[in-house]
Amino acid sequence: MIRKIITSVCLLLSLVSFAQEGTASPYSFYGIGDVRFKGTIESRSMAGVQVEQDSIHLNLDNPASYSNLKLTTFTVGGTYNLTTLKNDSGSEKAKRTTFDYLAIGLPVGKLGVAFGLIPYSSVGYKMQVFSDQAGGVNNRNYGTGGVSKAFLGGSYKITPSFNVGASVDYNFGRIETTNLEFVNGVSLGTREVNSADLSGVNFNFGAMYKGKLNKKLDFYSSLSYKLESKLASNNTRSLGTVSFNSGFDFSDVETTDEEKFEKNLTLPSELKLGFGIGESKKWLVGAQFITASEGDLANTYNTTPRASYEKAMKYSIGGYFIPNYGSFSNYAKRIVYRAGIKYEQTGLVVDSESIKDAGFSLGLGLPITGSFSNINFGFELGKRGTTSSSLVQENYAKLSVGLSFNDRWFVKRKFE
Repeated sequence: MIRKIITSVCLLLSLVSFAQEGTASPYSFYGIGDVRFKGTIESRSMAGVQVEQDSIHLNLDNPASYSNLKLTTFTVGGTYNLTTLKNDSGSEKAKRTTFDYLAIGLPVGKLGVAFGLIPYSSVGYKMQVFSDQAGGVNNRNYGTGGVSKAFLGGSYKITPSFNVGASVDYNFGRIETTNLEFVNGVSLGTREVNSADLSGVNFNFGAMYKGKLNKKLDFYSSLSYKLESKLASNNTRSLGTVSFNSGFDFSDVETTDEEKFEKNLTLPSELKLGFGIGESKKWLVGAQFITASEGDLANTYNTTPRASYEKAMKYSIGGYFIPNYGSFSNYAKRIVYRAGIKYEQTGLVVDSESIKDAGFSLGLGLPITGSFSNINFGFELGKRGTTSSSLVQENYAKLSVGLSFNDRWFVKRKFE
């Protein structure tokens, strides 16, 4: 039954995963767009904290976790995002529904293997500036696309308490941007179209440790490191003259030949360190710290003196509570309750203002009766950016749903 569900979900996501516009943020103009992936729904419900050696959930943040799996695990997640964008002059609302990740983990004795697909970043801005003065300049800018990654990782359990792992990511995607400009009183304007085809490989390494503090309490730690890597960008640029009407509708008048050139971007290195204490299958409280280097993400079409990059940092505190994991008579006692808070310095600086992100999250893990599978719900509420320096503040609410199916595969049947 679970395999049939997996097949159906894969077919559905293959149709929609690359056709979505995953963000409405004006900050997605910079670099390779908004970095969307923040972990699985279970992890994000705890503000990103995932330090426990979990046997029925995939931890996509640390490849050392894969050897903890006891059953074959299929996980998939999606999010509905409602954002209010506001600045000094007004506010607008935007809605997006996105596919977040799809992955499979396979236990093989002391080894664990996982692979999957993750939409890593998204571009989805639409910005307009109109003037009602004679000779005033009008602009319309919009962009779409982003970067996805396909990953393959493995983990080995050196001791029952300590495991190490590594993974390789293939990053790929396409970003397209268009800039339209015309002057009031002039019937002709200009259009600039840019496209960037992106590709590159990066490597990740991790380790996890579990120890006993006393008879009941366990200590957990998690360490992972992503190496700095290159992202090749094959760019195409074309300029054209267009004819406008009062509704800003346009038609081509003349288009120049396309210009093609290449640029190498640098994806930053990233270090994640987490600790936690708890009682197995009962409760956990943990903290996580992430730091990333500056990188070099400005492409030819979005290089601007207004923006620069700095080291990124993120602080998270989160955990879960299960009233009674083994209860047979009371379903509510088997529900996993999760919560967390976060503060993040994203690494983007616009008009000398560091773009920050702060928020809290809640979650529920609902077990599927008769199996080790579960449905996970997450809710995030937060704020990113600022209205200072005429910038945009984003107040967001996200509702996420994740499925974690667990089953025993590759078992040799004794009877046909």
